[in-house]
Amino acid sequence: MQGYVVAMHTVVVLALEQVIPFDLSTPIEVFARTRLPDGRPGYRVRVCAERPDVDAGLFTLRAPWGLDALADADTVIVPDPARPLPPAVRDALRRAAADGTRIASICSGTFVLAAAGLLGGLRATTHWLAAARLAAAYPDIDVDPDVLYVDNGQILTSAGAAAGLDLCLHMIRRDYGSAIAADAARLSVMPLEREGGQAQFIVQQYPPTPRGSAIEPLLGWIEDNLARDLTLADIADQAGTSTRTLIRRFREQTGTTPLQWLHRARVRQAQHLLETTAHSVERIAAQVGFGSPTAFRDRFKRVAGVSPHTYRRSFR
Repeated sequence: MQGYVVAMHTVVVLALEQVIPFDLSTPIEVFARTRLPDGRPGYRVRVCAERPDVDAGLFTLRAPWGLDALADADTVIVPDPARPLPPAVRDALRRAAADGTRIASICSGTFVLAAAGLLGGLRATTHWLAAARLAAAYPDIDVDPDVLYVDNGQILTSAGAAAGLDLCLHMIRRDYGSAIAADAARLSVMPLEREGGQAQFIVQQYPPTPRGSAIEPLLGWIEDNLARDLTLADIADQAGTSTRTLIRRFREQTGTTPLQWLHRARVRQAQHLLETTAHSVERIAAQVGFGSPTAFRDRFKRVAGVSPHTYRRSFR
């Protein structure tokens, strides 16, 4: 058929020990149900594992194919990590990557690709709860915790749970175009593109307060005065020190600057108000100390990835 390859694209989903069933089933269902305009399936889907029986938590699944299936794959999907990564799985992934196979991870499957040495020097993402751990364990990876997925061409990674669906639809669009991807999205009752990224789902806690440290009372004072038009000089005066000393102490004890800590605390309070009140965006902007609604919207979107109105529609 004109416009489409004759050979069917083979997707191999790798089932590792303790795989999360949701993450495993997402690529199976999305790719297996994708249809071309003449009704033909767009993909051949296979589930493979190192051993036939795989522990999936509440049940045991039987994988029809072994690791040799990776050699015939056009795309390999890695849902979740096995710790430690079995050498046979690591080597099979490396061989597939060397052959030019497209390899994608879902959720914390990013750790498998990292352990196999496939993400060095690349940008990647994972579930936001695991992003800091990934960055600490693999400093050569540019970890972006705010996005739903990252496409590096051959190697792709996605954030947690439903972001795997976003990634699968993105790959279908790459393979067959927007029309077929949109049809796959409709079958999944899913928008082809979601507004914002993973940042909107991250619980923006107050930056950590060092318990028992000399700066702890100052952080409490800032939290109690978020609505005020605080300047760096105001915070330094409250601390009884110079602005230069304040910045140094803040960096040492919180890992950030006083104003960055203040902005994040304000956004977290704004999230709480958007979730629990019907106050207007303008009123919330004033309540949390932003000088104008425009400044509030800009800062909120920078931190949360979406506008205050979109955040409220999602979480109130």
